[in-house]
Amino acid sequence: MVQAFDHRASGIVTVEKNLYRPGQGVEASEADHEDPSFVPAPRYFVRAENPLSTQIALKDVTSTTNARSIIACLLPAYATGHTLPILDMEVVGSPDRAEAQALFCANLNSLILDFVARTKILSNHASWYIVEQLPVVPPETYGTVKFGSKSAGEIICPIVLELTYTAHDIAKFASDMGHVDGGGLVKAPFVWDDERRLGLRAKLDAIYFHLYGITDRNDVRYIFSTFPVVEREETEAFGRYRSRDLCLAYMSALAAGDPDVEVDL
Repeated sequence: MVQAFDHRASGIVTVEKNLYRPGQGVEASEADHEDPSFVPAPRYFVRAENPLSTQIALKDVTSTTNARSIIACLLPAYATGHTLPILDMEVVGSPDRAEAQALFCANLNSLILDFVARTKILSNHASWYIVEQLPVVPPETYGTVKFGSKSAGEIICPIVLELTYTAHDIAKFASDMGHVDGGGLVKAPFVWDDERRLGLRAKLDAIYFHLYGITDRNDVRYIFSTFPVVEREETEAFGRYRSRDLCLAYMSALAAGDPDVEVDL
């Protein structure tokens, strides 16, 4: 029911004539995503006996032949099944749990981390022993690495907020991120815009290539080439591998110390 930075990717309908698999997925449409009140329908409900909070959900069922192999999102206070494990973060030495969640979710969804994960995934599961091997960016790096006047964390967190906060049901995360008005009330959700989301994710990838020390353009092009499904889909839709080209452009802008530039290709 989730995709990267999207906790409303699909819902479930019950098809009674399917005796052995009545629960069928229904993808959320663009109109559904544009409606901040839309909530996909689950098949099962769990009684809320214990309080839940915003959490990071990571898709377990995967494959290296899919468009992407590691897929994570920030999830509202919902229960999940065992194939959507929850990463419960304990932030040591910092009260800002929401920011730490945003940074870690961005890291999990970065193309470079997915590239590494694909060398380890040998089945149809992103098993815990694989997740535990993934090289993630140390928390302190987000404050020490800067692009112009802004640290990496100062660029990443607002992007994750915009990609995530597109619906009212995850307003708690937005509030915890400080996305409130002068009276302390959480602001309205961001408008779902596929075009803008593509650019924002390309900018995140550009930042993470820098954070992982991969700045050679040929290396970046090679890594993008190992995601053939994405390349094929974007070439058919845009006539070019657009996320790759956007990422390379953002890498140049970041290297030049311009963290606020918006690239349009």
